[in-house]
Amino acid sequence: MINPLHVGLIQLAVAYLADLAIGDPQWSYHPVRLIGRFIEYTELVLRKFALPERMSGIVLTTIVVLGTYLAIFAVMSVAKQCRFPCEIIIGAVCIYFTISIKSLADEARKIVISLKANDLIKARTILSHIVGRDTAHLTEEQIVRACVETVAEGSVDGIVSPLFYSFLGGPPGAMAYRAVNTLDSMVGYKNEKYMLFGWASARFDDVANYIPARICAVLVPAASFLCGCGFIRSLRIAFRDGCKHESPNSGIPEAAIAGALGVQLGGPSTYQGEVVDKPFIGDAQDHLTVTSIDTAVTIMYVTSVLFLICGIGVVLCLKYLIF
Repeated sequence: MINPLHVGLIQLAVAYLADLAIGDPQWSYHPVRLIGRFIEYTELVLRKFALPERMSGIVLTTIVVLGTYLAIFAVMSVAKQCRFPCEIIIGAVCIYFTISIKSLADEARKIVISLKANDLIKARTILSHIVGRDTAHLTEEQIVRACVETVAEGSVDGIVSPLFYSFLGGPPGAMAYRAVNTLDSMVGYKNEKYMLFGWASARFDDVANYIPARICAVLVPAASFLCGCGFIRSLRIAFRDGCKHESPNSGIPEAAIAGALGVQLGGPSTYQGEVVDKPFIGDAQDHLTVTSIDTAVTIMYVTSVLFLICGIGVVLCLKYLIF
């Protein structure tokens, strides 16, 4: 009989390696897409009631996150009753669907290939799949900036956060986090439709990413050092500029990456035709180039490895200290 703690760690390791090898599959029955459909249906039902919008949003967030957690908890409970490998395989698959290291790296590299071929139109099209801003008229430098920012943010919500909640709550915890993140991406907008209705989802996402983002404030500089970039500069910019972003969390990995590369991120961006002036993050010591994307992706990979190693180390240390 394998120790439940070791089962959890094996699930994490298998899920991580599977993502590196396969990436995030794009199919209609992907759990995150199913969560998205659940959100759409629940929103439709809730809007038919005469509840205040903010209250409806709180109910939506509670139903989706708790429902997702309980569904995966039930699946894992059944898996535990089956033969030995079943629990590990199903748990690993659940965690695997919550992380997206290879897929983000692949999209970034497609942009690199397009830019090296001087195909700005293709680069803009690919970029539009991974960012929310308007990409139709971006210059090469603006494309690079947007891609680097997305890779930096993805270090938190696509890697560290789901792994963090996997360590804390196993597959149900990881999938519940992904439900929170999906809610924010679908209803967490500051527009007329979702300003009140999406308030709870946006705030819950801020809370869920708070600790993982601050872990990245140390891990990204460490990864930067291992990649041949400046540790001190990355750490200094992370603490100096990490709080400048509108989001309490996104600015931290962006600032750490900006410091590592010696570049400046942020600035004006266009969303649905409206120009948004974002604060500048980092110092423009070097120019943003296609190489900046490659370096950012490498730092992202190393950050994920460092977090996995540190997480497993902490769990094992706590086990032997407590027991």
